[in-house]
Amino acid sequence: MQDLRNQPINTPLAEEVVKYNYADKMEEWQYQMSNQVNTLEELKKYINITPGEEKAIEETTARWGTTPYFASLMDPNNSNCPVRKQVVPSIHEQNNLYGIENYLVYKENRSGDEERPDTIARQYRDRIAFTVVNKCGIYCRHCFRKELVVDKSLQLRFDVDEGLEWIREHTELREVLVTGGDPLLLSDEKIDYIICKLREIPHIEMIRFGSRLPIVLPHRITKGLQRVLGRYHKVPIWLNTQCNHANEITEKTAESVWALLTCGVNVGNQAVLLKGINDDKKSFKELHQKLLNIRIRPYYVFYLEPAPGIDHFRTPVEKGAELIRDTIRGHTSGLAQPMYVIATKIGKIPLMPDYYIVEKDEEKYTLQNYRGEITTIPNIHEDETADSPLH
Repeated sequence: MQDLRNQPINTPLAEEVVKYNYADKMEEWQYQMSNQVNTLEELKKYINITPGEEKAIEETTARWGTTPYFASLMDPNNSNCPVRKQVVPSIHEQNNLYGIENYLVYKENRSGDEERPDTIARQYRDRIAFTVVNKCGIYCRHCFRKELVVDKSLQLRFDVDEGLEWIREHTELREVLVTGGDPLLLSDEKIDYIICKLREIPHIEMIRFGSRLPIVLPHRITKGLQRVLGRYHKVPIWLNTQCNHANEITEKTAESVWALLTCGVNVGNQAVLLKGINDDKKSFKELHQKLLNIRIRPYYVFYLEPAPGIDHFRTPVEKGAELIRDTIRGHTSGLAQPMYVIATKIGKIPLMPDYYIVEKDEEKYTLQNYRGEITTIPNIHEDETADSPLH
């Protein structure tokens, strides 16, 4: 077995998914990653493949597949299963009306004037995405980073130390999102190294991880990883995962989230609005209620980005806001309401119209709740409050 203990951190991490721990004993998550469902033969053990699915798989040159655990959540007899549609390639991926070629270079401002290492993606002044690996526990068919992790047409050099040095030199930064691919596929030792080095940088105030593993491979939240992520620190760790349908949530998911919470890591969800998966009222409401039930706070619902080959998942732009209005706001706990946004090269932009202010005049606002009931509040002008006797 290859000894990884003395392996330098700037080894091409894109090719590293550790198969064994140092005691020569394979953990469950490592077994799952070593036995991904990514061939027709393996997939047929889980579902009855349609001719269209088989044709798409035979014609695709892109990565596809997921863990045996997540594959087991697919409905074997329903090609419209919301889990299945995220896993199995579609012939529609060959169509591209709205997608931008070289999208990731465009979206992450990689062709701009600022020289940055390949590991650094940037849309904001005070925070960056630190891309450390291009492997995933699932190769989502809707992935906006598909050029990096699915199609592999974009080749980046994953030199973590180079990225850390760039972060250290840019004192305007206060927050780092560690992402990929899926950064939790790195070994505990590599993750610990990245966290410790980031915490040594005086201007870094927060570390975030973006990972689907609590959903597609909850076995990854091991005692060893908890030791790496745990304990009190002045530079906290947050984790945002991606769950798009309530059928993705199991008791194993709940256990992994609880394990993260008990070692001090807050967990949020960043769903993607996907046609035929979560764009109906029932699915949308159940998703957000069930997330809260297992202690994941809904954070974002993303409108699908203009990455190439994912047009078949697109909805009208207004759809996400309508679903929040019609199924979440007032209909269930306010904790279940995510922000509806689109991520762009200039940052995330909210897509929520003001459904609740139905009229405004000089004297009042007329407001309407989710049941259509009406109330009013005064229209306060900026110069009026200055004349208050309390000032």
